[in-house]
Amino acid sequence: MLVYKESKKTFVDQVISNTIEDRIYEDFYRETGHHTSKNEIRSWQNSMQYVQNVVNHPDVPDDCTIAIEYTLPQTSKRIDVIIAGKNKKYENSMVIIELKQWDKAEATNQDGIVSTFVGGALRNVAHPSYQAWSYAEYLHDFNETVEKDKIGLYPCAYLHNYKNGTVLSSPLYETYVSKAPIFYRHDSLLLRDFIKKYVTYGDTDDLMYRVDYGRIRPSKQLADSLAAMLKGNQEFVLLDQQKVIYEHAIHLLNKAENKNKQVYIIKGGPGTGKSVVAINLLVEVTKRGLLTQYVTKNSAPRAVYASKLTGVMTKTKYNNLFKGSGSYIDTPKDQFDMLIVDEAHRLNEKSGMFNNLGENQIKEIINASKCAVFFIDENQKVTFKDIGRVETIEKYAKLLGASVETTELESQFRCNGSDGYLAWLDNVLQIRDTANYSMDLPDYDFKVVNSPEELHQLIKQKNKLNNKSRMVAGYCWNWNSKKNPSIYDIQIGDYAAQWNLSDDGMQWIIKADSVDQVGCIHTCQGLELDYVGVIIGDDLSYQDGKIQTDPFKRAKTDQSLKGWKKQLKTDEKGTLKKCDEIIKNTYRTLMTRGMKGCYIYCTDKNLEKHFKRMVKSPDIIYKPIEG
Repeated sequence: MLVYKESKKTFVDQVISNTIEDRIYEDFYRETGHHTSKNEIRSWQNSMQYVQNVVNHPDVPDDCTIAIEYTLPQTSKRIDVIIAGKNKKYENSMVIIELKQWDKAEATNQDGIVSTFVGGALRNVAHPSYQAWSYAEYLHDFNETVEKDKIGLYPCAYLHNYKNGTVLSSPLYETYVSKAPIFYRHDSLLLRDFIKKYVTYGDTDDLMYRVDYGRIRPSKQLADSLAAMLKGNQEFVLLDQQKVIYEHAIHLLNKAENKNKQVYIIKGGPGTGKSVVAINLLVEVTKRGLLTQYVTKNSAPRAVYASKLTGVMTKTKYNNLFKGSGSYIDTPKDQFDMLIVDEAHRLNEKSGMFNNLGENQIKEIINASKCAVFFIDENQKVTFKDIGRVETIEKYAKLLGASVETTELESQFRCNGSDGYLAWLDNVLQIRDTANYSMDLPDYDFKVVNSPEELHQLIKQKNKLNNKSRMVAGYCWNWNSKKNPSIYDIQIGDYAAQWNLSDDGMQWIIKADSVDQVGCIHTCQGLELDYVGVIIGDDLSYQDGKIQTDPFKRAKTDQSLKGWKKQLKTDEKGTLKKCDEIIKNTYRTLMTRGMKGCYIYCTDKNLEKHFKRMVKSPDIIYKPIEG
């Protein structure tokens, strides 16, 4: 998505006439459907004056293109300024400029990370050159037009308020400054020379239009890239927060090696890149010759990863790297340098097939490692046994004498980078009040369909592209086909389908013919698809303006709520609240598996009308019910 695009001449005229911030804001509202902060508007007003001073010269062609606020494909990240045209050889070129209003910064001992005052506090952030370079790399990786049309990308950073560049240009950051030069307050002429070098002639091919509407490469999925990553290949460029969190985890690992036990808790919703950071940590720590393991309670991701790594590494080596969360009952203290726990919200108290082994998985993991890194989203707890909470991790960390730090991943890399979709979904499901967030429909393919037949047909059509679209459903139908493969499980009118085949096990989501079946939360959580079709069963309905959940509508074969009826006798209010959270969390998780789109069918017609109304009227706000 591109907010603003004009010729240099028009851009200069708008800055000189003091209308540029109004124009960018109008375009921003038109493209996104929502407003932005006063601080961002002021930053446009301020920074564009400096950009205008640089480009307002005859050597920068009047007919080159100035683009502002270009959103990177499938993310919520935006490039500040792109200047597009042709170089001296008449080759298509784009200069990518990362703008910063900083006036000072401090070096850190972490790769590509600096410390500066942003957001009201001193924080570690990506070095501006790293940020500009990583954005250019990401754009090249995902936008097929850039490669096909041989468009050169030339990143740089411009800190127009920063006078002394000794820190940011020090040898510590040379790796990134060499890839993306950094320009300071008094370097406007040098920045102009940099632009002139790559944009000598005008944009006669309308490059920004072609890039903005160009073909986006198929989404990279972690499971498909795992083998290359474990070989040391850079499959995913870590952007902004991802880079900061990754480097800080390595920093804590180094501290832990000095007998200072560390616990690092990373909160993040669906699609924020938790698993990508986790696997990158696994690769780096392994490369250092240290003892580490990737830990997850969910067996589905481990089964899929094992399948993808068949022939790449031995089963023994795989089993030494990827572990279930109940593997540390008898592990000696600090045996591992780092344990990397993905989907930490799914951790259990007890381990083993009968849940009768060990004391507490969180405690055991912290005890077994010098540095434990927990990736967690409490809104993805989907069974009664899930105990993963930030406060629980903090409690056991302190009990075992560990230093604890907590941070959050916020940027979106799923749902086509739409933060609005996730906020809208929480609003619609009445999980939390998210004010006026909209779904950003232009960026994410969301549909409410009228029948399960239509839903399944849509998914089958999408699946023909690359076998990365699947049907899933809430667990409201018994799994009878497990014992009798000739019968159907899910029957709605004339529609009939089976649950995922037991023969496929936890690899169901990648099996060639599994698009004919319907998966559940247990075979898809922790994994991603391009498109997901979700059947919302009778356990979720809409009555009297409120989302209602009904645990009695869950299938008898569902283990997610096991024990709830017994607890109901002693704590009715608390048990029903817990059931409500799990049912809503289940559908939230199912509806965020799709990177490109989500289609839903509701058995409850009132719920279907509620979703359709909220799609058409995104400004409807959920007001929490009192009591």
